[in-house]
Amino acid sequence: MLEIFITRFHDLNGKTVTELERIEEIVPDCWINLYSPTEDELERVQTALDLPPEFLRYPLDEEERPRIDTGDEPEQTLILADLPIVRKEGTSIKYETMPIGIIVVGHKAIVTISLREANVLETFKNNRVRDFLTGYRTRFAFQIMYAIAKDFLKYLRFIDKTLDSTERQLTKSVTNKELFKLMELGKSLVYFSTSIKSNEGVLERLMRGKALKQYEEDQDLLEDVIIENRQAMEMSSTYASIINGTMDANASIISNNLNVVMKFLAAVTIVFSIPTVVSSLFGMNIPLPMQDGFGGDPWPFAIVVGAILVFSGAVAWWMHKRDML
Repeated sequence: MLEIFITRFHDLNGKTVTELERIEEIVPDCWINLYSPTEDELERVQTALDLPPEFLRYPLDEEERPRIDTGDEPEQTLILADLPIVRKEGTSIKYETMPIGIIVVGHKAIVTISLREANVLETFKNNRVRDFLTGYRTRFAFQIMYAIAKDFLKYLRFIDKTLDSTERQLTKSVTNKELFKLMELGKSLVYFSTSIKSNEGVLERLMRGKALKQYEEDQDLLEDVIIENRQAMEMSSTYASIINGTMDANASIISNNLNVVMKFLAAVTIVFSIPTVVSSLFGMNIPLPMQDGFGGDPWPFAIVVGAILVFSGAVAWWMHKRDML
């Protein structure tokens, strides 16, 4: 999919306002957004901006790691970063990452390219980012990196809530369902930690100011991006430690819960075996106590049943007092 946008300036009641407009042609100071692109779309962008072909291929490889590349032509810079994505499989939610390419092409345009649609760019498309202008390419690139760091923080908070819910369920679980949830969360945090750390290397290189030409306000924004990224790194490390500790205790919790269930079932079995033993004894054509022969007097039978109930109740009370039932 190929999308082209440009910022237009309008006069509104004596004030200049900006509006993001979608256009069809590639013009100076535009923003080109590519996701799941076709070969024709890649060829069109490459020809129009005279880009190295690998600049448009690297972000489409899920195994590419974040870094910065420069082209043969001056002022051609590729920023590769990882962003968080959510993938649903049935009722389960998996948190993963994918690469996104930000290509700054001198005074021509800025290009964003990814294998799938990047939700992190929706706020830009809806013109809900302050001081967003497609012509300010360096600032736009830093704003995207800032939005990526914010997305990592958002999904880490979702993971934290899921972790709290799973921990509460562990206190009464006797199955491996919660264990699998923790394994998935741990796997997601590994992806996040690796990507955030790789993004940090990209930000540090940008901070040195050699990859992109920066202005003073751009440097302030980049510092904010680095702070948010470091916060995301600390959060992912903290949650990973919590999950590792919970995983270690999980086996003991499940085993203890299973022992409690088995103890309860054993106690119930003992209580219910008492009527079985007595009824088995008197089920072999043996006269009931206080009964002559096999007459029809109901009272001996009622007395035996009552005695069984009293004795069973006494055993159940004794087990309950000793926390066995």
